[in-house]
Amino acid sequence: MSSLLEARNVYEDFEVETDILFFKVGDHDLVIFHGRNYNIKKRMTAEQLNRLLSNPSYYHVYGGCYVNLNKISAIEDDCIYFGEKGLYAKNVRVPRRKQESIRHLLKGLTS
Repeated sequence: MSSLLEARNVYEDFEVETDILFFKVGDHDLVIFHGRNYNIKKRMTAEQLNRLLSNPSYYHVYGGCYVNLNKISAIEDDCIYFGEKGLYAKNVRVPRRKQESIRHLLKGLTS
């Protein structure tokens, strides 16, 4: 029973760097976090949002969308994939001009 109490509720207590694949910043400081099999909407203070946007694990791809560089598994067909590719795979469309920058950053992370 104690293991059930110790289990972390990912919807309330998630780790931005390890649990989140990408996030989108919307109006009125609303941030939508996308995990492996969930999406969480959360309002953030200006300080929290600035700290999140300055996190080096995330890269701005377009508009208010930021991807977690540590969670990218592939870049193909103008998309970034997280985890295994397939019909229900999480992915984000990325402009071609941003793809090379991301590839360069990923090489720096692996070396």
